[in-house]
Amino acid sequence: MQTQLDSMEAINIQTPGVHHVALRVSNYERARRFYIDTLGFDVVLEDTNIFIFFAGATGIAIRGPENGTVEHGTFSPFRVGLDHLSIACPDETELRRVADALEAANIDNTGVKLDEVLGKNYVAFKDPDRIAWEFYMV
Repeated sequence: MQTQLDSMEAINIQTPGVHHVALRVSNYERARRFYIDTLGFDVVLEDTNIFIFFAGATGIAIRGPENGTVEHGTFSPFRVGLDHLSIACPDETELRRVADALEAANIDNTGVKLDEVLGKNYVAFKDPDRIAWEFYMV
């Protein structure tokens, strides 16, 4: 059976890139400490139950729990939806510095690894809700 999507022309969205990504967390204060105090991102906007920082040119919004947020839920890259976020790393020295700093801060991470498919080094880590991030060589 053919659906409406099967017979549509491509929309061909024109965009210069991602404007922002919003992440829902289970504990707002814990997430704020992690992203701002531990990782060192600068808050550019904060309001009730939300703060925003920039990773390069991309805004990252961290939203606290709302009615309907699973109380003790954690992120899983195997559910439909977000698998992980990857931010660009400018050079190998910075990659190794961040990997060492993540380890020193006892943040769950992979250490520096090679992505066999793309041939680039990265370090993957998780926030307190287990949301998966990568710091990935450009």
